Amino acid sequence: MTTTGEEQQSQAGRHQEVGHKSLLQSDALYQYILETSVYPREPECMKELRELTAKHPWNIMTTSADEGQFLNMLLKLINAKNTMEIGVYTGYSLLATALAIPEDGKILAMDINKENYELGLPVIQKAGVAHKIDFKEGPALPVLDQMIEDGKYHGTFDFIFVDADKDNYINYHKRLIELVKVGGLIGYDNTLWNGSVVAPPDAPMRKYVRYYRDFVLELNKALAADPRVEICMLPVGDGITLCRRIK
Repeated sequence: MTTTGEEQQSQAGRHQEVGHKSLLQSDALYQYILETSVYPREPECMKELRELTAKHPWNIMTTSADEGQFLNMLLKLINAKNTMEIGVYTGYSLLATALAIPEDGKILAMDINKENYELGLPVIQKAGVAHKIDFKEGPALPVLDQMIEDGKYHGTFDFIFVDADKDNYINYHKRLIELVKVGGLIGYDNTLWNGSVVAPPDAPMRKYVRYYRDFVLELNKALAADPRVEICMLPVGDGITLCRRIK
């Protein structure tokens, strides 16, 4: 199949938006979604944090604006109150969560880099939702293991969002399935991984994409076969898989 010059130009212009992880083939269509539905309804504090994050050298790590909007509505639909986030970065998805849950809602937020979180913290504080967040710096697995050992956290979380080290997603799932309530949701981000999940093994990829690709494929296969959850994989952002615990 040949590619026209117009198509080549369109493809070359994709992903110009900071945080753009859309899998849509048309950049113009993604911009339409942002400009028609997302940006006009984006809270001022989220816009400020998004623009602040855009100046950071690792801005590709941020949650995209359309995914932030999706998470915010999802949390309201399920009336989430007690939540967890593994992988925070500057806190865009964390802020989306904090704005969605009730005044007495709680978020256990974990990340190995507190400096990035502190970049966004003044915006979160200005939004009046910092009191909902319990931030822990360091690897999440030891914290999860301790929570499981304590026994009192089993089935207590309404929603858990994971956007962290892909090589540990399977390890997170083994623990989180114990901590989320029956009927609660776990959201795994980046499950379509730049579209690399369908790319041939010899396809050109960035090093980090190639390295984590097999871990993402392993997770997707495991979730599809896990009888403890119902799943729904959505092409929002870089792909998000929702797992609803059923037993």
